[in-house]
Amino acid sequence: MKRDGVAVIDFGGQYAHLISRRIRDLGVYAEIVPFQNWKEVLIDSTVKAVVLSGGPASVYETDAPELPEEFFKIVNKPVLGICYGAQLIAQALGGTVGLAEDGEYGRTRLVVNKAEPLFIGTPEQQDVWMSHGDQVLALPSSFNIAASTDNCKLAAFQKEPNLYAVQFHPEVAHTTYGKQILENFVFNVAKIEKNWNVTDYVGEAIKEIREIVGENGMVLGALSGGVDSAVACVLTDRALGGRLQCFYIDTGLQRADDEAYVRHLSQHLGLKLKVVNAKSLFLSALDGVVDPEEKRKIIGSLFIKVFEQEASALGHFDFLLQGTLYPDVVESGGGAANVIKSHHNVGGLPERLGLKLLEPLRWLYKDEVRNMGKWLGIPEDFLMRHPFPGPGLAVRIVGPVKEEYLDISRRADRVLERVLKEEGVYSDLWQAFPVFTGVKSVGVKGDARHYGWVMAVRMVQSVDAMTADWYRADPELLEKIASTLISEIPELSRVVYDITSKPPGTIEWE
Repeated sequence: MKRDGVAVIDFGGQYAHLISRRIRDLGVYAEIVPFQNWKEVLIDSTVKAVVLSGGPASVYETDAPELPEEFFKIVNKPVLGICYGAQLIAQALGGTVGLAEDGEYGRTRLVVNKAEPLFIGTPEQQDVWMSHGDQVLALPSSFNIAASTDNCKLAAFQKEPNLYAVQFHPEVAHTTYGKQILENFVFNVAKIEKNWNVTDYVGEAIKEIREIVGENGMVLGALSGGVDSAVACVLTDRALGGRLQCFYIDTGLQRADDEAYVRHLSQHLGLKLKVVNAKSLFLSALDGVVDPEEKRKIIGSLFIKVFEQEASALGHFDFLLQGTLYPDVVESGGGAANVIKSHHNVGGLPERLGLKLLEPLRWLYKDEVRNMGKWLGIPEDFLMRHPFPGPGLAVRIVGPVKEEYLDISRRADRVLERVLKEEGVYSDLWQAFPVFTGVKSVGVKGDARHYGWVMAVRMVQSVDAMTADWYRADPELLEKIASTLISEIPELSRVVYDITSKPPGTIEWE
């Protein structure tokens, strides 16, 4: 590792990098390590503590990721197992892991039996975030129960001074005292001193960009108007100066006025920008396509094709810069994680393009990127803009993508954003957007029968997009949203509100 800190051993869980990020939030360096490299963790003197991540497999399955019994018997630094990691500890040392009689998913009430040392400073009863079908059924010898739930007696257990395990996920925002639990492990158990902040990462990222690109390398940057691409472009421009050329590709799938917005932003940030009109190309390729995965893959393929054409026209370039974040990577099956949905900016480049991929934000989360953007001098009102998916409105339209549906979606998006800002709740939300459902419903307008479209409204709160909870909006706010949408967009007859958390749903519908 680069400095003293915590090694997070990755078993393919979606939250592996979130654990690392949470520890970095505490001011302590953390680094992801593949489970195959467990021996390095044992001998590296800079590793002061180890966290074992969750994972999608069952520990008792053939070929499941594992650590040998040897690891747990000779490790001389604190270890915290989370979910799958907790089950690994139990199984490796003689406990029993099996299918739970009742799995637990989402918020669950935890009862603490032994506060020391993980639960110091937290209440006896607290809400935690569970996501498991397997659980520890019997503990290894010399381990003690630290906490339980109604359906999971062994929800936390330990063998002091070095082995600790929790079935729940302290790293997600919905575990009420998760931060305190991680603080207790990092500072009280492992006794690591603070040594990390975002300015350190900015400096390291700039140095890394220069090393990767070299003294003469040229970079094409995808500037979409979103926070991620803007921060990536500004960071790279700081590193390389005039060797970055930014592009805005008009796919026809953006929000209203996005092109003008991007032009203004690039001027403010001092970035070289070329606008490419590829609307007809994208809409033609999407004609009649219904499957969301196919939509994403078509958009991703065309995105690269357009860059290929523009790169050839402008001269020689060596790298393609993209503002990929870790949630994009993990949902696309990064590392050992399962594929949830493909992302247009994940998955590599065709060899014929002759460009290497540059992704300086690949291991960061949205709030980290926003903090980096503040340090780089990007206006805060822009940084707090809600995330917008790379494939654009194509994944907010259920079914085929048509000009008519895009127009309705743009107008609805503008209305929803205006209402939320008028009511002072926009900044309280991680994301809020309308979804064109592709379904029609009978309504009444002007004392006459009206057969119009159903628009769904999705509003969620989150910290990092790895988990999200639906926003408990006041009825008066929901009423204003629905009435304003229907009155200002005559094609609509009905508005519904999505109350699905992530998991089990994703934030976007497609």
